[in-house]
Amino acid sequence: MNILKQDGEGDNWRRNVWVVWLAVFMAGVAFSEVMPFLSLYIDTLGHFSRSELTFYSGAAFAITFLVSAIVSPFWGKLADLKGRKIMMLRAALGLAIVMFLIGYCQNVWQLLFLRAVSGALGGFISNANALIATQTPKENVGRALGIVVTGFTGGSLVGPLFGGTLASFTSYRTVFQITGLILLVVFVFIYFFITEKKVAAPDPDQEKAPGHSWKTMANKKLLISLFVTTMLVQAVNMSINPIVSLFVKEVLHNRGNVTLIAGIVAAMPGLATMLFAPSFGRLGDRFGTSKMISIGFALAILAFVPTAFVTTVPLLIFFRFAIGVADATLLPAIQTLLSRHAGEGMVSRVFSYNQSFQSMGSVIGPMLGTLVATLFDYRAIFICSALIMAINGSLFYFNVHRKIKQ
Repeated sequence: MNILKQDGEGDNWRRNVWVVWLAVFMAGVAFSEVMPFLSLYIDTLGHFSRSELTFYSGAAFAITFLVSAIVSPFWGKLADLKGRKIMMLRAALGLAIVMFLIGYCQNVWQLLFLRAVSGALGGFISNANALIATQTPKENVGRALGIVVTGFTGGSLVGPLFGGTLASFTSYRTVFQITGLILLVVFVFIYFFITEKKVAAPDPDQEKAPGHSWKTMANKKLLISLFVTTMLVQAVNMSINPIVSLFVKEVLHNRGNVTLIAGIVAAMPGLATMLFAPSFGRLGDRFGTSKMISIGFALAILAFVPTAFVTTVPLLIFFRFAIGVADATLLPAIQTLLSRHAGEGMVSRVFSYNQSFQSMGSVIGPMLGTLVATLFDYRAIFICSALIMAINGSLFYFNVHRKIKQ
């Protein structure tokens, strides 16, 4: 990959890309490794009925995203003023402490409080993207962001397997403590190996200058359209999560190793994104980012519709992998467009707003999937997802693609 080549003055941004890749990979592991047994950990914190356990488990998942959606813009504004590296350090250290403390929870209310605090301390990924977007030459931004996407995606794939393995040999509490140590390592790694050009001291009149505040942004409607695009893509990606094991069980007709196959099915989109995102990011730099997004929507629709009619596991795995290919087309391209159309001094805020919309998608998606499955059946989720992607693609075409020539 020619991004690895050294060219003297250009070494810093190249090194940043790979250091950030490793940092977000480790963060992806840390964020996702507790997911397989969070509900089981909650069950150890009291004597709950099935409905109570379901409620508390859902609340523990959702509260982090809800708080993150509210708080992210604040951290984004601070990052534009003080720097993205320091915001990554703040998030990594804060989350390390919170994860370590979760391992000592004595009741479910302490856990919910700390999960809310973890949402309030977020902004790690959005600032990682902002740092790469602002420190990388414009002609390489799409490729660089594509590489960063593979880091977090890869970590999110490895995390559940790593966490599940650890939990089988140690205890749930120990895994949370190990997660805190991983994030502490991320903090040290970022401190010593990431370089960032100093952020200039803000001018008192800066907020009034064009492009330095949301009020003076020239591309507000375009950016809001991209935020909505991110939210709907995330909602669709998350909608299958509550019922993936149940759908696999239905396809298998209650035969075979449902748990193993469900894990493989769940991993397919992330695996495809990790494999293809850098190449598609490079294609976006060369042929047009908005064109890649339009292609991504078409691929997603073509993958979702047949998934609703699969009768065998190999076909299900194939089409879930195809969804990952569509994500690999969409995600780096959206990040690239955001960086190109964010005003000077607004990059971190724009990425943080996008993170807020993504968090809202993470809450809406599972709720939508559960509702559709309850009203209709599991297969209807994929038809619904295809319709949402078609609507999303149409909105993107009229609100973004026709207005820019990227």
